[in-house]
Amino acid sequence: MTDKSDFAPDLPPTGKLLGLDLGTKTIGVAVSDGMRYSATPLETIARTKFTADAARLLQLISENSAVALVVGLPLNMDGSEGPRCQSVRAFAKDLLKLRDLPIAFWDERLSTMAVQRQMIEFDVTRKKRAKAVDTAAAAWILQGALDALQFGGPLPSGD
Repeated sequence: MTDKSDFAPDLPPTGKLLGLDLGTKTIGVAVSDGMRYSATPLETIARTKFTADAARLLQLISENSAVALVVGLPLNMDGSEGPRCQSVRAFAKDLLKLRDLPIAFWDERLSTMAVQRQMIEFDVTRKKRAKAVDTAAAAWILQGALDALQFGGPLPSGD
């Protein structure tokens, strides 16, 4: 697990990545294309227990032949880590016990707000926004990491 650009050397040259937006009630999931140019919303998982949540994620990893994960890290606005960051890191650590694959954390501050603003601009109804916001936020997080990987910039630190 990493917060920095040392994630890139752990990756094969091609292969899909999954992006995760780990909320308290849902997990938004997005997937990249194999060349890692774009992120697409995939699914929202209703959270129950870790075992069931992890089983569905492992199934999605297999179905999409994903080679790594990018997990949104919910930093506080001042950049510090609070209890939600600890929870996300613990979830990722527990997931690694079930399946060894590279995991990077991506600063997800304001991702949900940005996605909601974009949906409002496109006149998406409140009901449709509620259904799509988690996967769209996961795609937003993943796209940020893909852009950093594609253009050679470091993945921003979650520290």
